[in-house]
Amino acid sequence: MENDPIASRLGAVYPELPPGERAVVRVLLDDYPFAALGSLRSLAERAGVSPPTASRLFDRLGFDGFAAFQAAVRAGARDRSQLLEYVTHDDGPPGPGRAAEELRAGLDGTLAALPEALCHTVGALLAEAGSVWALGGPLSELAAEYLVRQLAGLRPGAHRVPGPASARARAVLDLGPSDVVVAYDFRRYSDGTARFVRAARGRGARLVLVTDAWGSPLAAEAEALISLPREAAGPIAPLTHEIAVTELLLVAAAARLAPARRLADLDALTRAL
Repeated sequence: MENDPIASRLGAVYPELPPGERAVVRVLLDDYPFAALGSLRSLAERAGVSPPTASRLFDRLGFDGFAAFQAAVRAGARDRSQLLEYVTHDDGPPGPGRAAEELRAGLDGTLAALPEALCHTVGALLAEAGSVWALGGPLSELAAEYLVRQLAGLRPGAHRVPGPASARARAVLDLGPSDVVVAYDFRRYSDGTARFVRAARGRGARLVLVTDAWGSPLAAEAEALISLPREAAGPIAPLTHEIAVTELLLVAAAARLAPARRLADLDALTRAL
């Protein structure tokens, strides 16, 4: 947070602010940047002030309202690398022991963020969709690939979204309301993922979104939203949590599909080929 220009600016103006606006700054800095990503009303309630008082702070800082302030916070977050921040920490990067503790804590938070009812809802979507298309960003694409590989053993019609624009266009062309897109979209959100999802939604396809505490711009488009807590980010944004969630979704889908015969045929074909 020390290198974040918005946080630094908040700290610099703090001494000059009236008490109500100081209270808002304290909330923002105590839980930065997450306190900035909710609604203005919730921020004001946490600070114990009225929404107009909170709004005056952002006007004073030169932003065109709270939404503009949030956009600046999000933009700054996208520009920072978690790995860079981790390895350039003032005391040096923590060792494997601490990293293991963070991984365990993050995994606990991740599993708690997927209640059983939501898991069953997504499992039903994956099992009953006409087709399932999955995609992700630079790292989360690995979780999308894993989902497709495993789901293809359980049912037909599971596809990885292709890379080239022309191939993506052909995929979107045949989508409809019976189809499901599963998007893994994490901090430094992918413009390519957003374009495909919005095109697919335009054809009526439904969206399952796996994202983080920052709140993907696609969240409002999702029929089923799995939002991993900030503790799940870990020092290097580990893939472990995304895979863990995917495993649970696959189990929920398998419970609806009864895929024993298909899996047996797949094993027989694998041995034959």
